[in-house]
Amino acid sequence: MGGTAGYVWTTVDDAPVKELFPGIRSRPLWTGAGGAKAQVLEMDPGSCWDGIDVHTPGPEEVFVVSGTFHDGDREHPAGSFLHAPAGSWHVPQSAVGCVLFVFYPEG
Repeated sequence: MGGTAGYVWTTVDDAPVKELFPGIRSRPLWTGAGGAKAQVLEMDPGSCWDGIDVHTPGPEEVFVVSGTFHDGDREHPAGSFLHAPAGSWHVPQSAVGCVLFVFYPEG
């Protein structure tokens, strides 16, 4: 017997697609206790978050899977990791498009 008891798994292709803004889609992968959640965010070329994305109640962890993510201040190419503490904010956008893995440890 393996040690996989309690494991939860899915694929990005199986995750439902929710359009957040034009050209920006969320694919929820997992939701845990206390509101923790993991998702994939897909941003088409030229897309921009509508308004300011404020990180509440907790931090946001982002890994750029592909493309180039721009947080409103600087560009982050594929392979970049970003930690945004609770209360921080940014304006997500991408000139060339990107795919992000986003984790909210506190919801």
